[in-house]
Amino acid sequence: MEVRKTYDPAGIEQKWYEHWQQAGYFHSEPDDRDPFTIVIPPPNVTGMLHMGHVLNNTLQDVFVRRARMQGFNACWVPGTDHASIATEAKVVGMLRERGIKKSDLSRDAFMEYAWEWKEKYGGIILQQLKELGCSCDWERTRFTMDPEYYDDVIDVFIDLYNKGYIYRGLRMINWDPEAKTALSNEEVIYKEVRSKLYFVRYLLEDGSDSLTIATTRPETILGDTAICVHPDDERYSNWIGKKVLVPIVNRLIPVIADTYVDREFGTGALKITPAHDPNDYEIGQRHGLEIIDMMNENGTVSEAAGILVGEDRFAARKKLVAMIEEAGQLVKIEELTNNVGYSERTDAVVEPRLSMQWWLDMKKVSGPALDAVMNGTVKLHPDKFINTYRHWMEHVRDWCISRQLWWGHRIPAWYNENKDLVVAKTQEEAVAHFRAKGLSENGIIQDEDVLDTWASSWLWPISVFNGMKDPGGKDINYYYPTDVLVTAPEILFFWVARMIIAGYEYRNDRPFDHVYLTGIVRDKQRRKMSKSLGNSPDPLDLIHQYGADGVRMGMLLCAPAGNDILFDEKQVEQGRNFCNKLWNAFRLVSGWEVADADTPARNKAAMEWFDAKLQQTIVSVDDQFAQFRVSDALMSLYKLAWDDFCAWYLEFIKPAYGQPIDRATKERTISFFETLLRLLHPIMPFVTEELYHLLQERASGDDVMMSSWPIAGQVDTTALRSGELAMEVISAIRDLRARNNLSPKESLTLWYEGDLSSLGDFTDAIRHLANISNMEVLSAGASGTGFLSGGIKWMLESGEGGDPAEQKAKLEEQLKYTRGFLESVRKKLSNERFVSNAPADVVEVERKKQADAEEKIRLLEESLLSLN
Repeated sequence: MEVRKTYDPAGIEQKWYEHWQQAGYFHSEPDDRDPFTIVIPPPNVTGMLHMGHVLNNTLQDVFVRRARMQGFNACWVPGTDHASIATEAKVVGMLRERGIKKSDLSRDAFMEYAWEWKEKYGGIILQQLKELGCSCDWERTRFTMDPEYYDDVIDVFIDLYNKGYIYRGLRMINWDPEAKTALSNEEVIYKEVRSKLYFVRYLLEDGSDSLTIATTRPETILGDTAICVHPDDERYSNWIGKKVLVPIVNRLIPVIADTYVDREFGTGALKITPAHDPNDYEIGQRHGLEIIDMMNENGTVSEAAGILVGEDRFAARKKLVAMIEEAGQLVKIEELTNNVGYSERTDAVVEPRLSMQWWLDMKKVSGPALDAVMNGTVKLHPDKFINTYRHWMEHVRDWCISRQLWWGHRIPAWYNENKDLVVAKTQEEAVAHFRAKGLSENGIIQDEDVLDTWASSWLWPISVFNGMKDPGGKDINYYYPTDVLVTAPEILFFWVARMIIAGYEYRNDRPFDHVYLTGIVRDKQRRKMSKSLGNSPDPLDLIHQYGADGVRMGMLLCAPAGNDILFDEKQVEQGRNFCNKLWNAFRLVSGWEVADADTPARNKAAMEWFDAKLQQTIVSVDDQFAQFRVSDALMSLYKLAWDDFCAWYLEFIKPAYGQPIDRATKERTISFFETLLRLLHPIMPFVTEELYHLLQERASGDDVMMSSWPIAGQVDTTALRSGELAMEVISAIRDLRARNNLSPKESLTLWYEGDLSSLGDFTDAIRHLANISNMEVLSAGASGTGFLSGGIKWMLESGEGGDPAEQKAKLEEQLKYTRGFLESVRKKLSNERFVSNAPADVVEVERKKQADAEEKIRLLEESLLSLN
């Protein structure tokens, strides 16, 4: 069989993915096995694959594939989120290209365009996940605007409203002037920006004096209704109770006192604009101030401002400052660095705005969700996020669940001609409610707002299994609670906490057992990867260049849980190289001719050592997975395959050029290789499946994907120590050859002093791999360079190629270093405080270092004497 020299993923990946799908391996139905369930964090329907998706979904696939191999009924539910703000922006953009304004359309007409956009672009990211190798149950794909899911969301709103948990109220919110909608606090991203601090004089009513304030938002002066000072600030004690004129508009406003004022900031006098600042609003409520909303929903100046009506807020800022300066009331402008809130979705500067919105009283529903994490029912990995979660939940604020959009789940509230309100699923039900209350049934209209996207996706683990409509159904009772949620820390409160709340509210149970929180993918300069910065590669380009396995492995090599990932394309290249390493190992093994059947096994020691190493690694990897240390598990397998199997084991057993290998060794080696492929399959599904089938003919259905996860056997510690000692000795000899310019081809004598029983049957391997002609007991006349390994003193013949003077110089350099090292160890051991307070095992390690250094010095000195 002709085997390519290098691994080429092109064609192989698509071949195996289609095979797995056609075989139905991804699909799950309830049966008598234990389930293992993951629900995908649904990417936005607008989404395209980015590096964060690669990390998140690779981790999920690793968990799912491993669980499937462990015999679990693995179910990974995919789907997408309707993403109200992002999708509506995409649809508006599409309409703009067609010369259509949203404002010219009816709601129904707009929704037709929105569904058109969704059908065309909404499934792109799911197709891209297939290229990554994700083994999702595609038959279960869900969308948060599916009719059944939509009904669940509306039913929950009605239920919570009837329980008294949802209310409608006029409160200060974050407003996105570009999307023209409210935002939650979590959807506001604060950036440190260079700003200006404007100092403006407000004249006393009679013009006899003035009071100076400082503001970063001078345009809001048009909405000022008071000046506030601290009651204990002696500078302004005579001003309290007087009135001043708002610059340019000349509106009279009072000077009031409130302890909120920071006397050290600015001038110590604070302008109060209740409609445009949450703190000003609170002060305004305490003092009964007038509320003037000087800004429209699109960020332009409103008629209430009196001047500059219709101007954009930032244009109005410049014009108003010029007018104030011309009036002689601009004192100065200072440069300032401060934090400004931006919309996560549109990157527009967020405006605080007083608005009538729908709210969920979080304190009434959040208790069980806090308890679940604090008592370990839901485990966060890493657990450093527990305190963050607790702080947020203990100080949780009411959730603004309404958004001023058309794309989304429309709030089931209805108003009559008198603005009376009822909550009902349909207009017919609303009429019945109005009638039952004796209220007018005329002019009934539905609330224009939709629900916050998170107020639908918080039902995801329940609704994808039809748990709201059929709470006793086989799917929800089999798959819920799910096992692991893999997500990012930045949506711990957006989504994770709210799913836990919904789980206890509607299932009286947790939605998942474990939450694995990934880090943020950053570039080498520690900047978060983003398209706007241009520092993020296209994952599909990486997949096409390095293969999906290379990309998956490259991401996981640098991805410890909860810590940011410093992405470097070299790691993906390393993943690709690992695929080639396995490929080349296969080519080597498959190329060996087998000797006659009665040829005895010549490599028993090497096979026993690698088997022990294999069992030891399986134990470690299982433990690392149990602790969600996926990156550590990968490194364990990487070292097992690259170092132990390819670099050592295959070298131990490799027959001489042109010679056959005994059948027992080759069969055992193929068995080891298959076990390696099974261990690596969850991480690198494509190359492992290809090699599994190349190793030998397989019956139909015998695929590595559906094979059993290896179970650790007994670890032969004696064989383990023998092999490790042999590798240590071989490495030391090779190092001595390199340092002393001794050719690897020159066969040398190796003397030893001590008991070789700890080497087992590895003496032949040392002779073969270190090119040793003779191994003899150290005699008085031996001449060479010594080293210590495994409690045995070794001396390597000087050979013919070495320069004695150069060897002597190197030995003297080693001797100097070792004496310095010994001195530092002795200094530590002479410190009574260290010896008394350090753990006994730590002190013992230092004493071992001292003994080893002393013995090494003795050997170096002997080697120098032999050269002399």
